[in-house]
Amino acid sequence: MTQISSFSESPSAETVLRDCAAWAEMSAATALSFFRQGTAVDFKADLSPVTLADQTVERELKAAITAKYPDHGIFGEETGIEGDGKVHLWIIDPIDGTRSFISGHPLFGMLIAFLNKGQLQAGTISMPALNEVYCGGLGIPATCNGTLIHVSGQRDLNAAVLYINEGEKLLADHPSVTAQLLQAGQTRRFGYDCYPHALLAAGHVDAVIDYDLKPYDFLAVSAVVEAAGGIMTDWQGKRLTLDSEGAVISAASSELHAVLIELLNS
Repeated sequence: MTQISSFSESPSAETVLRDCAAWAEMSAATALSFFRQGTAVDFKADLSPVTLADQTVERELKAAITAKYPDHGIFGEETGIEGDGKVHLWIIDPIDGTRSFISGHPLFGMLIAFLNKGQLQAGTISMPALNEVYCGGLGIPATCNGTLIHVSGQRDLNAAVLYINEGEKLLADHPSVTAQLLQAGQTRRFGYDCYPHALLAAGHVDAVIDYDLKPYDFLAVSAVVEAAGGIMTDWQGKRLTLDSEGAVISAASSELHAVLIELLNS
């Protein structure tokens, strides 16, 4: 029987991550039951896609959170904020990368973050089709499937593996910045969604430039990246919060972060 937390209780980061691991397993099974099954697609007002998989996973996650923490607020991508989230707030993205999901591409994820009084405590990145779960929180080292992970520590941009996410949006809105990014790093890849940041946390990628994100896209990712020893901020170098703009950067060292911040704002 699930233990229900009291109204005043604030779960520790360890408890949050244990809960997230269980919920990630549940949501992965649900998401995969829809994956490559010809799921119908609708489009929201902002033209972003949504499927029955997004809606079902979010509904299941919200039910699981509410069952254990009935007084906590929940911010879901598909349904917005419900409940009082001033003290305790869970932030969920049921399918991070719906366009990947609907095109049969396995690099879609599920994200859960937990905030206590507005401060990020812990986050989880689940990659259902890859059977990988990345976790990290305050005072808790980052892991992938329970194995400790750490950023590369790369300091030299000229030797760095750089991912550029949301490339077509960047090119449309910031062509000069995009042109500079295309000349940066030793190796460059275009990408989308949460997985490049997870690869950074695991030491395979040195920096990720991302754009046009929402809090449910970046907060869980930020918790994992920073627990792995990396840095994740907005393009001005400010810590990410619920109120942050959607242009973000992840880096494997403070030196690399500083160089990229200068490039982005030049």
